[in-house]
Amino acid sequence: MTMLSNTPLIRSATSADVARIGAIARAAYAKYVPRIGREPAPMVADFGAEIAAQRIVVIETAGKISGYLIAWPEADAYFIDNIAVDPACQGEGLGRYLMEYAAAEANRLRLSALRLYTNVLMIENLSMYAHLGFVETHRVIEKGFNRVYMRRSLARGEP
Repeated sequence: MTMLSNTPLIRSATSADVARIGAIARAAYAKYVPRIGREPAPMVADFGAEIAAQRIVVIETAGKISGYLIAWPEADAYFIDNIAVDPACQGEGLGRYLMEYAAAEANRLRLSALRLYTNVLMIENLSMYAHLGFVETHRVIEKGFNRVYMRRSLARGEP
């Protein structure tokens, strides 16, 4: 994407972005701590390692990082490990831009689906992902978290 005033720019994250990504994760997921009883996985992720593995892109508006996406290709889908937008910027469509980026990457890599998970107690996410066309595939307890895995099939060339 090209930077024109407030047009969002998606770019690969660099090591200089670690602190900002961590701050967004803490802000975006803090509301879930009382509900889950502990910090959700994104709040304690090793963003430096994810950047080193080239798994993170950030979205900037007006030159400031407003959100991020951690994702990578798997054998049958493009896996979204984490997606977050600064709460101060939510409602501006930045999460949708990041989802469209993930779908474009899936298409570029000739993968037919997006796959992700969320915590069973993050009911807002379950509803939002269903609205975006994701369907639940299974539930599992991983690393002490009750996770709901979801998948969205992509038509060829679909954003």
